Amino acid sequence: MIILFGLAGSGKGTQGKALAELFGWRTFSVGQVIRDTGEYTETVNAGKLIPDDDVIRLMNKQIEKAEAEGYDVILDGYPRDEYQARWMMENMAEKIDGAVILEVPKEELYERLALRGRDDDKDKEAIDRRFEVFEQNIYSILPLLEAKNIPYERVDGTGPINVVTDRLINVIKTMNPNATVQENDVNGGEIEKSYGE
Repeated sequence: MIILFGLAGSGKGTQGKALAELFGWRTFSVGQVIRDTGEYTETVNAGKLIPDDDVIRLMNKQIEKAEAEGYDVILDGYPRDEYQARWMMENMAEKIDGAVILEVPKEELYERLALRGRDDDKDKEAIDRRFEVFEQNIYSILPLLEAKNIPYERVDGTGPINVVTDRLINVIKTMNPNATVQENDVNGGEIEKSYGE
């Protein structure tokens, strides 16, 4: 299991999908899983976070289903905070190969989010709140990973998508030596060409 961390717009979703296709894994975006329920639209659009226990329940259900089907997993933006991270460290630390933090300058993130055009990406104050919450949380999560000897690396998330993907592949292969890129049609799928949707 690989965890992708990064601010909104950093490319976690795009890269998670690309990596899952290349490795033959499953990827789960905490944001998408939450949006798909349809239960939290107002909360998300206000830039607020969903209760931790709800997030844990929703994500764990997806992880267990993928594992039961024999797939390795890439987590996009989960765990989001210290509470969720502590739950993971207590319940599934042995399954986590490593974590990657995608780093992109904030000015570029604002541009990417404007292109994406989702309702929860239109309010700059709400975006800034999300940025602030992420930055507070990542500094509480990283020591928990260190305590369990789970490696993490910061990766430059700027530049062409395929270049960033290559950087991530190299890092993931060091974390999970069994990770192999699928030989058949690795570039023929629906990998996005830009960070705007």
